[in-house]
Amino acid sequence: MPKVKAGTINLSYETFGSGDPLLLIMGFGMPGIAWTPMLPFLSTFKCIYYDNRGTGNSDRPAGAYSIDTMAEDAAGLLDALGIGKAKVYGISMGGMIAQELALRHPDRVEKLVLGCTAAGGSTAKMAPFEVLEKLIASVRLMASKPEEALDVLIPLLYPPEFIAKHPELKPLMLAGLQMAPGTPPETADRTVAGLIQFNTYERLPQIKCPTLIVHGEKDLLIPAENAQIMKARLENAELLMIPDAGHGYWAADPVGIHQRISAWLKG
Repeated sequence: MPKVKAGTINLSYETFGSGDPLLLIMGFGMPGIAWTPMLPFLSTFKCIYYDNRGTGNSDRPAGAYSIDTMAEDAAGLLDALGIGKAKVYGISMGGMIAQELALRHPDRVEKLVLGCTAAGGSTAKMAPFEVLEKLIASVRLMASKPEEALDVLIPLLYPPEFIAKHPELKPLMLAGLQMAPGTPPETADRTVAGLIQFNTYERLPQIKCPTLIVHGEKDLLIPAENAQIMKARLENAELLMIPDAGHGYWAADPVGIHQRISAWLKG
């Protein structure tokens, strides 16, 4: 993946497909390569996916990685690539970054897809503490013990019945992780420090661009109630709930779900 100077940081990025620019923002502790399974279904856009600070081949500066800072990273990447305005699709923590990007740079975001994410603050519906502990532990293990990391992470992403039907999940995810440098444990710590401060709830009505909220009904990490909370605060939002899907909702029906997302982005 090539690197560019995005503001104060060097970000590793890649492009896929052709058409209107679509900025893809990945979630907690995962490199941009994690978008790979979804890219074939978004090929009618020029997808720009990248490694958030601290992941993949992007810089790993010291200090807390706030959502504000990572939103500025995203804006800096658009600047560096000469893209004035883009459609934006963020997943999980990437959806939080996408919210901040739309709030800080409304002229840069044409349409917004918020996948399995939340607005933060006191109104957010949090997962049980032990679930969040497991998520952080899995990210901290990724660089040194990727198989153990996935043993912890996969049950957080997918319902048990889905895992039982798809024994290929772990080998496919392991192969994906091996395509980028492992996320160091300090990235998990620096990112958590930033996530604790994240809160867009009061500011959400300032987002005026068309927004599609996508969420799995059985999400363990970010409970599905958060989708309803965000929709109530966004005046130009639609909600797509995925039945029987967990945090990794895109795996439930890759073709059908991405056809709906793609059609909405083009509409």
